[in-house]
Amino acid sequence: MVKRGEVSPAELLRAHLEQIQRVNPRVNAFIEVYEEGIGGGVEGVLAGVPVTVKDSFDIAGRVTNCGSLLRREAVAREDSTAVARLKAAGAVILGKTSTPEFLYNYVTDNRIIGRTNHPLDETRTPGGSSGGEAAAISSFMSAGGIGSDGGGSIREPAHFCGICGLKPTPGRVPAFGHWPEIANPTGFMGVGGPMARTAADVRLLFSVLAGHDARDPYSVPVELRAMPSEGVRVAVMSGRRVQRACAGAVERAAALLAAMGHGCEEFSAARIDGAHELWRTLFVDYLTPGILAMIAGREDECSWTSQQLTRMMRGTVDAARLGEVLLQRDRMRGELLHWMGARTVIVAPAFGTTAFHHGQKRFAVEGGEIGLMEAIEVVSPWNLLGMPAMVVPMGVDDDGMPAGVQLIGAPWCEELVLDLAVRLEEARGTEWDNTTFSRTSTSSTISPMG
Repeated sequence: MVKRGEVSPAELLRAHLEQIQRVNPRVNAFIEVYEEGIGGGVEGVLAGVPVTVKDSFDIAGRVTNCGSLLRREAVAREDSTAVARLKAAGAVILGKTSTPEFLYNYVTDNRIIGRTNHPLDETRTPGGSSGGEAAAISSFMSAGGIGSDGGGSIREPAHFCGICGLKPTPGRVPAFGHWPEIANPTGFMGVGGPMARTAADVRLLFSVLAGHDARDPYSVPVELRAMPSEGVRVAVMSGRRVQRACAGAVERAAALLAAMGHGCEEFSAARIDGAHELWRTLFVDYLTPGILAMIAGREDECSWTSQQLTRMMRGTVDAARLGEVLLQRDRMRGELLHWMGARTVIVAPAFGTTAFHHGQKRFAVEGGEIGLMEAIEVVSPWNLLGMPAMVVPMGVDDDGMPAGVQLIGAPWCEELVLDLAVRLEEARGTEWDNTTFSRTSTSSTISPMG
């Protein structure tokens, strides 16, 4: 629309700011809103497009709070690579979106602005840690943006809020200027990635964000290329203990892919047996002592107390145990990738539950219930193994909460995953209600153009 002259960047910015004024008081997605916008230009593929940035990425001259009062003086000296590339593409940065403290939760709540709510139901969470970003995009306060994902933190909020999000291969989207720093020995699991309402928009954002940056220790010079997804092998992960709507999203995606001509087979969960426990050892047991040391003496300023963090730990991880875990990870990854090749995509649930109520700890599934750590089991393996994973909305539960599906590819094959996601999105269609994924009930009141 901007390129065709149908709307000016100034009009587009104003429309989004008006939407923020209408919607954000009840959703509470923003740490900061930039009334004049940051960046923006008349050139580039994102010229005039209003975007947002998760408050774990540096913007020069702004505090990178990462959800914590302990970081209120952490003013960034320069832009993160992601922010610099968005600005270079002509995007207008509307603001920074909220996170849980240190990104260490699957809900978005902190002592800076308080709790972020789901755009469709204020009694529920939009997820975390990119929950503010997902809520802003879902409710049309932002056209898209960037989040980060060390254990589902892009994919869970995207799934909860009915948008799309990509967790790339480590290093494909440079993470320089992200806090916490993404580096060894556990940084292999954490990445930055694009989020938007459609798979096509995520693909466009990825084309802007991807590219080599020597300041990211995982970055390699993989150029953008065409990777058509016609004829790819599809392996379907089923039989997991997830809520009915999450399993139903997988079933619907598999049926659509089969109708599109893809051969579908069962994915054996034995190939990733133990992956979640290895991830938890690295992400919880190994990292927690460092967090405890960082907040020592200032626990009263934290949302996460030392007692809460200690309860999450199952024991300390010494050098021998760390080496053992990394070796097991590498063996599992090598065997899985040997089986997959470059043209297999795994279809899996996007999370174990749909958006849950604030404070909820247990979730009903067929035959019983699960806790949060069990709900994570379908997303954490792909962080551990460094594989790209894309969430595409695919249905809703009985309460109208969105349910997405994960498309997981081999490392460095984001273009293949994105192409399949766009084709799947087209096959699904854009009109949805409680049975066919339609937003007609909210689109008239949640629109940046009024």
